[in-house]
Amino acid sequence: MAKNFAVIGVGGYIAPRHLKAIRDTGNRVVAAVDPKDSVGILDQFAFDTHFFTEIERFDRHLEKLRRGALEQRVDYVTVCSPNYLHDSHCRMGLRIGAHVISPWNLDYLEEIEKETGKKVYSVLQLRVHPKLIELREEIRKQKEKIHDVVLTYVTGRGNWYHRSWKGSPEHSGGIATNIGIHFLDFLLWVFGEAKDYTVHYSDNHRMSGNISLKRARVKWFLSVDPEDLPFLAAPGGKSTFRSITVDGKEIEFTEGFTDLHTLVYEKILAGEGHGIEEARPAVSLAHDLRTGAVSPPDAFMHPFIEKILKVGGPRKVSKLWREAYE
Repeated sequence: MAKNFAVIGVGGYIAPRHLKAIRDTGNRVVAAVDPKDSVGILDQFAFDTHFFTEIERFDRHLEKLRRGALEQRVDYVTVCSPNYLHDSHCRMGLRIGAHVISPWNLDYLEEIEKETGKKVYSVLQLRVHPKLIELREEIRKQKEKIHDVVLTYVTGRGNWYHRSWKGSPEHSGGIATNIGIHFLDFLLWVFGEAKDYTVHYSDNHRMSGNISLKRARVKWFLSVDPEDLPFLAAPGGKSTFRSITVDGKEIEFTEGFTDLHTLVYEKILAGEGHGIEEARPAVSLAHDLRTGAVSPPDAFMHPFIEKILKVGGPRKVSKLWREAYE
């Protein structure tokens, strides 16, 4: 039987992947809300979705459905709103008797889970990527080995990014949370718990440092500056670069990203979704990286930071990095 979903933040960047996952798993969106009304994408999935621009009216509608016929009630609330609103919107979903997909402020949400008997699910999509599952299984076989890992993630964003909530650390959690959270979860999931960390560089465009994990030493670099891409990016073209090397070997996982949300939804609907406790380590580590002191780079630094030091500033890095890949 098809499940009823409600989506909060349906006009946002990530919402289309969730809408597609809901449809591809045979379910339907019965209600959606966003303060912006540019949500014509809903017509690609259904014509009868109730849409609201005010969260209060949306909440009232969900409460009305909760008190109505069983088949009309919302089974799941998908939270695609800005990061700093996630915990509030998760609480709303739990209190109308729905499971919720995507959490923050974990302790309070766990308490409400117990009160309502419903569950908050995290979208930890890298855990369902076939290539990364293979990597984890291989690493777990080598129990005593400490691996050398280099993680590089650059996703170019324009000026709008820094004018929006995404560019405000107070609202988004900064680079480590907003674009790095899934990669931090991946590292912890594959290589075990974090023992220590150092932040070598941090601003509104990029962060870098190292992390000591149970089974790995990791150099990491995160950026939203298009000039950090190892190729010349053009509007409308490719603007993302993901690279993970383990002991000098590149792990190719660029392909297969488009359907990861659908795989996550399939697992959630099958009762195999990831809950709060599985999300906690990455959320905690992202917080520590964001709030920790920035230390002078040492011998174990990401190659990007080494180049920044040599050329005297991050704006000159891109040319050197492109040359290194030619």
